[in-house]
Amino acid sequence: MTHLLSIVVAAPVVAAAILLCLPGSARVAVRVVSLLGATLSLAASVAVAWAYDRAAGGLQLVEDYALVPPLGIHLRLAVDGWGVPLLLLTGIIVVTGVLASWSVAKRDKDFFVLLLVLVAGVFGVFVSQDLFVFFLFYEIAVLPMYLLIGIWGASHEVPAAGPFRFAWRRFAVGGKEYAAMKLTLMLLVGSAAILVAMFLLWNEAGARTFDLAVLEGTRFSLTTQHVAFPLLWLGFGSLAGVFPFHTWSPDGHASAPTAVSMLHAGVLMKLGAFGVMRVGMVLLPDAAVVWAPAVGAVAVINILYGALCAAGQTDLKYIVAYSSVSHMGVVMLGAATMTANGWNGAVFQMFAHGIMTGLFFALVGIVYERAHTRTIARMGGFAHPLPAVAAFFTLACLSSLGLPGTAGFVAEFLVFVGAGQGAHAWWVVPGVLGAFVTAVYVLRACKTIFWGPPPTGEFAELADVRGTEWGAPLVLGASLVVFGVWPRFLLDYIDVASVAFLSRFPALP
Repeated sequence: MTHLLSIVVAAPVVAAAILLCLPGSARVAVRVVSLLGATLSLAASVAVAWAYDRAAGGLQLVEDYALVPPLGIHLRLAVDGWGVPLLLLTGIIVVTGVLASWSVAKRDKDFFVLLLVLVAGVFGVFVSQDLFVFFLFYEIAVLPMYLLIGIWGASHEVPAAGPFRFAWRRFAVGGKEYAAMKLTLMLLVGSAAILVAMFLLWNEAGARTFDLAVLEGTRFSLTTQHVAFPLLWLGFGSLAGVFPFHTWSPDGHASAPTAVSMLHAGVLMKLGAFGVMRVGMVLLPDAAVVWAPAVGAVAVINILYGALCAAGQTDLKYIVAYSSVSHMGVVMLGAATMTANGWNGAVFQMFAHGIMTGLFFALVGIVYERAHTRTIARMGGFAHPLPAVAAFFTLACLSSLGLPGTAGFVAEFLVFVGAGQGAHAWWVVPGVLGAFVTAVYVLRACKTIFWGPPPTGEFAELADVRGTEWGAPLVLGASLVVFGVWPRFLLDYIDVASVAFLSRFPALP
């Protein structure tokens, strides 16, 4: 039990190493090994959830290995109440992502190697208790996206951007290279900001250590806090899709292959929000209180802007992509409330949105493989040849708009309650308005694509879900319902961490 976290992080790495030793022609073996590595990480994540004592809270299952002792760098792994649900989320998404990638034909071995390395970095971020190693895993998770999109992505014409379809920029076909480069450059700039803030904290900490527990116990000067917090907010926030640094995200989503879109929206964007909360707010509580109004104001812009942009799209992937920008605004709004309900809702939203968006992108991939189009105007009545896809897509839409009984409702309800409890109760108004706009565009898209007269011509004989394609819809769809009906299973983990972290703040809104 003491090495569970090592297994969670190492299983994808070992699987990737085994893949490197396999010949490229062993296509079945490549997929089986990838699935086994992903499944082992998921199983170990479930074991972590089982072993974690929710009553005791705090850091548990601690492992500590010295890396560079003179600089205070240790591979220190431990999990808290926020980490448990995010480990489960990552495990679920990677297993379903591997199943959704079963049909990848182009350089499939290289694809799965990069996918597994990326996932190992994600797992590492959620359990690292050393800030330097945290940052290292963060970079390991982000950098493979360049190759995964640039090589295996789809070229497309970038649609008009903005809530009213104004063409701020329009690029020719071949957008995957642009999207990959834009994503990498923007996130590297964000990483540079994080690095500066990280060494500011290391330099001021008396012990000259990156240990998060020690840094939490250090009361940094107000000057350092007010310099470091915006760097961390914008650095991590660039990955979380914080406005106006979100523009890489829709293009990246639209160009990425199915599994990469699932991981991109399902877990990678959560790394950014997790970093803002776990590093920025917890380590710098005085600055977090001062900057909270700005964080919340930008978050409501995210919610409304993302929802309006999604409503103006004609490409199905772009709708889901801008929807992610809007829903990540809900996460950041919950963080800005600095209340127990708000923080609980923010972390629960990370989980719920990750599952929901993973399901969306898995289904969009299935539809695109059959119809060879993502243009909504060309689709209609797909529920007749694709009844299973229609049913699961409708479920994802209902969770996206926050229907009671789905995980999305629990998350948004907690965030809005938390916002109403703070000094900036007006945040609830644009938040709820964003949820209303979400209901409009997801129901409209669902109706247009699936619920209508039977399609004719080339779309009349589309094949429904089959084989390994069932994995993602069944697992992700069931998760949305199970955790929507029984949210306490996750909230018992989350709440104990939220209450402990909030106790560090000098004054609450």
